[in-house]
Amino acid sequence: MASALASHAWAYPALEAGHVMGIAMLFGGLLVFELRLLGLGRAIDAAALARLALPVSLAGFGVCALTGALMFSTQPQELLANAAFRTKLVLIALAGLNAAAFHWRGGPATDDRIGRAQGLLSMGFWLAVIICGRWIAYA
Repeated sequence: MASALASHAWAYPALEAGHVMGIAMLFGGLLVFELRLLGLGRAIDAAALARLALPVSLAGFGVCALTGALMFSTQPQELLANAAFRTKLVLIALAGLNAAAFHWRGGPATDDRIGRAQGLLSMGFWLAVIICGRWIAYA
């Protein structure tokens, strides 16, 4: 697959564009839900918003995972040696653990300090993932 990507000049930029679209879906859906979790838009039912926003975020994560894996396949040694890339992977794992803990605690029905802290952590993790992703080219 990596050689097929390398042989077509349009393939890697197309993967990058898909990755950016996945990031928009992932972070956009989470941002809307987490802002509600933090108290904005209290008139909106959190569970109803979660049913709308979280599947979009999960789909975005899927797009990012697929496009990211394909881009990784073109230069695995270089990326594994890149501190920004390794940091990005750790942050993704931490974001996933945070999300699992949030949903284990009750998910959208969670309306307490810990849930709000988990929402802030999630936004911070994903912003840091995005920053590390951009930093990969310069590290």
